[in-house]
Amino acid sequence: MIPENEQEWLNAAISRLTVKMEWVSEKSKHKIPYTTVNGTHDDRAAVNPSGAEADGINWWTNGFWGGMMWLMHHETGNEKYKAIAAISEEKLDRCFEEFYGLHHDVGFMWLPTSVANYRVTKNPASRKRALHAANLLAGRFNLAGGFIRAWNDLEEGDTRGWAIIDCMLNIPLLYWASEETGDPRFKQIAMKHADTAIDAFVRSDGSVNHIVEFDPEHGGVVRTYGGQGYEEDSSWTRGQAWGLYGFMMSYIHTQKDEYLQTAKRIAHYFIANMPENGIIPVDFRQPAERRLEDDTAAAIAACGLLEVAKAVGKHEQRLYADAAVKLLKAVDKRSDWSQASDGIIQYGSGAYHTPAHHHTIIYGDYYFMEAIFKLKGNDLYLW
Repeated sequence: MIPENEQEWLNAAISRLTVKMEWVSEKSKHKIPYTTVNGTHDDRAAVNPSGAEADGINWWTNGFWGGMMWLMHHETGNEKYKAIAAISEEKLDRCFEEFYGLHHDVGFMWLPTSVANYRVTKNPASRKRALHAANLLAGRFNLAGGFIRAWNDLEEGDTRGWAIIDCMLNIPLLYWASEETGDPRFKQIAMKHADTAIDAFVRSDGSVNHIVEFDPEHGGVVRTYGGQGYEEDSSWTRGQAWGLYGFMMSYIHTQKDEYLQTAKRIAHYFIANMPENGIIPVDFRQPAERRLEDDTAAAIAACGLLEVAKAVGKHEQRLYADAAVKLLKAVDKRSDWSQASDGIIQYGSGAYHTPAHHHTIIYGDYYFMEAIFKLKGNDLYLW
């Protein structure tokens, strides 16, 4: 899939990843990182002396560090990465014990950790964790609206009818649960959520909404929200990437052509709006004077584009693969491969209206790594 003239760059990128992860993994092996503080990984599983959690064991990104370790184990064969992955997986057991605070993002948390572990090692404890998480996710399904509820109680008020595009990457946990147990209920819930998302989230031009509010009692769309994008009806780029890759995940698990066509529609919108330099803004419709960027959106989109390229005919492949390479080369050029930072991607942005921008975020590193190994043809598919 990689063009011949890009093979040298890809080999160099893999070498940079391997060298960096060799020392970063040792330095942060007892942490569950989200970002860096003065170049050093934080720890979302940390507990301060008073017994209170410093950052939160339920934080939605807490599976990505373990996922990076499984990708590195698959790439290198080094058993140390498997051992480090097990550390964060076991720490996440506290989420189940405490229960309160768990949310729709259990897929992000247990697919790259417990499901990955079980797929590789057949560890029965990992299987149990993953099925427990799948049951929690299935329990969030709203029958009247045909969607999986996002979040719990938020300051914004009543969120019982809220769903978000991000959840397209959580529902593969349900596909896996059906594949593992033979029980079709999990897959049925996942497909119903995906079908609802096509109608309620994906616009005619291929852009997507971030948040859709449904009537939780009777179903039907109440309104949409800009969420982490610039404003309502704008085009939050990480949301575009979640939609692109998320619908490809549903296609991979079900082979339902409508999911592939939806992913392609979002991909065409994303490619049409990509700047010439491959650097992705936080929102495709943000004001021109605000140069806010998000390399995490680029990395996620690259993963989705490469999966689209695998699924289409040879005459179409280059459109998607070339766009993915363009995104990844732009991210690679702006990343930190030195020992000055534990993070790789340096230009992540969580949301348009947050005060902090252009900083390290762990899922950016994860998806960049996943995309690079996809290009090589040696990725461990964790979704």
